[in-house]
Amino acid sequence: MTATNAPTGTLAVQLFSLREDLEKDRAGTLIRLAGLGYRHVEPFGFGDWRTPAEERLAKARALRADLDAAGLSVCSLHASLAAEGLDTLAEECRILGTDTVFIPIPGVVEGFDGGDHFGRDVFGDLDTLTRFAARVDEAATELAGHGIRLGYHNHELEWTTLSDGRHGYDVFWELVGPQVVAELDVYWATVAGQDPAAVLRALDGRVVAAHLKDGKAVRQEPQTPIGTGDVDVPAAIEAGGAAMAWHIAEIDATEFDRFDLLARNQSALIELGRTQA
Repeated sequence: MTATNAPTGTLAVQLFSLREDLEKDRAGTLIRLAGLGYRHVEPFGFGDWRTPAEERLAKARALRADLDAAGLSVCSLHASLAAEGLDTLAEECRILGTDTVFIPIPGVVEGFDGGDHFGRDVFGDLDTLTRFAARVDEAATELAGHGIRLGYHNHELEWTTLSDGRHGYDVFWELVGPQVVAELDVYWATVAGQDPAAVLRALDGRVVAAHLKDGKAVRQEPQTPIGTGDVDVPAAIEAGGAAMAWHIAEIDATEFDRFDLLARNQSALIELGRTQA
């Protein structure tokens, strides 16, 4: 392999892809996932401020034990964000072995959890978006003191048009400081009518991870193997470059067997030459 075709990112999988299997048999599901050749995972569902701290930490320790048994490490974490006091979240990260947290939707940030769970009310109103960005900035500064990066993960509703004609997603990145990083979901960006490669170039190195998947770019349509849908995954990987260190496979909804689809997407990504296991 020549230098120009060398891998720029490491493969991982968002565990939300196997949420039903994990509920039934987490230890066995993780071992089966490792058997496909995955070595890194992105857990979800941590940081809930409504859950007592000891219960949250016990949950993290239990998952860490199952991950260790399967030989899996954590690349990053999807988590909720309390209005103040993020020490417990920082400890969840320490237990799981990651230094990066992504907010998956505005509705898991305390104070912004009462409206549209996915965030159309946040990204569609400039005043609300400004407050949201300020909270994310503040939290990023606090977590940086623990050695943890905070980032934001998109769906499609972030591209809601504001009253001045701008997209909420673009304004958000203008409002937050450079310490806030991005995880671009290329599928949902495509559903929103965006070119993921163009979004990556506009964010200019702030995207440190991407969710890579494919399918018809219509909400609630089932996702299909990479290379068979509307998403230009190769172009997104090229645009992300070395800054986009994690290439994360994910499935939201599909008619395929989820393990089979993850195996096919793993092969497709590695065959592109930019992703290493």
